[in-house]
Amino acid sequence: MKFKINKNILQNVLSRIQGLTGRKSNLTITSCVIIESIGSEIKISATDLETGLEGYYDAEVTVDGKIAVNAKKLYEIVRDFPSEDILLDEIENYWIEISDTNIEYHLVGLNPDDFPLFPVFEKVDFFPIPSDKLGKMIDQTINIASAGDEKRIHIMGSLFDIINQDGEKAVRIVATDGNRLATADYFYEADAFLPESTSHIVPKKALAELNKFLTSDITLQIGFKDNYMVVKKDRETIVIRLLEGEFPKYREIIKHKGQGHIIKLDKQKFLMMLKRMSILSTDDYKGVIFKFGENNLHIESTNPEIGESKEEMAMTYQGDDVHVAFNPKFFMDALNSVEDENIEINIINEEKPCFIEGEEDKNFLSVIMPMRI
Repeated sequence: MKFKINKNILQNVLSRIQGLTGRKSNLTITSCVIIESIGSEIKISATDLETGLEGYYDAEVTVDGKIAVNAKKLYEIVRDFPSEDILLDEIENYWIEISDTNIEYHLVGLNPDDFPLFPVFEKVDFFPIPSDKLGKMIDQTINIASAGDEKRIHIMGSLFDIINQDGEKAVRIVATDGNRLATADYFYEADAFLPESTSHIVPKKALAELNKFLTSDITLQIGFKDNYMVVKKDRETIVIRLLEGEFPKYREIIKHKGQGHIIKLDKQKFLMMLKRMSILSTDDYKGVIFKFGENNLHIESTNPEIGESKEEMAMTYQGDDVHVAFNPKFFMDALNSVEDENIEINIINEEKPCFIEGEEDKNFLSVIMPMRI
């Protein structure tokens, strides 16, 4: 194998696969990137056994062939390479030479035939979604991340819900950690193709890796086949192994939206108020008390180990007083996912969840469960 390629092309793809090849694995080969030169292009493959990438990129190929080389070291070499073009040449016994006129590296490679086979699918029902829209949906829900040792399926994964019934066509991503929940929607025109309603649990880590490959100017093709999610982007294909299990019945939670009282607030003012009230929060004392009263919101934080604070904000509210404790970080995460300048808080009572969404954009919804006072 021997080819010359533009540094920026190779650096771009290698930088995006570091999250895959950098994962700990019992298979040393998964820390490698597979590069195969074919005709006038190269094929690059990488996987962590959960998420895989296969992409084709332009190159000047002299000799066809295939190599497996450590992805991290190759990326570091390419990143700091002084020339615009890089020559890669397989020498012997899987050694790879990386060179130009004034610089030369030799890296030990592995047998590429030991690399896990990339899944091949037939007759996948692909449907379109703008890349930037999917990226936004992932950004809005990914902050509800799982703990490193968390093994529950609905904590490890997000629900990819295809909705195609009663005249409604949409794709929804749902994430929860048991204390809060977020949904992000993308709606389709009535004549757009969308498969029948179905749901799939996609690993959150895989969605985070997928997000690195999304750009703002293309339309993706997405399909589900044989317990995999398949995403096609230009000349790149990303496959994600789905999780098996049951996701919580989130519709039973969001059906309460609209009950109680809806309060409109300036997002930035409310966000700064929460930041100030969370200064005294620690792992042992996370909650702050929200007191919703007549045209007034009172928030107070008490931490016996540090001190206490309180602040008030005028608002439009006519109803019974509601005193409820929430984790302010959950509110701040939700507000950072809302693009509108004003938000709507739907507060019901001390026991029911609180709903947060933008005043205009209803494609994102955050649900936060109250804490025990």
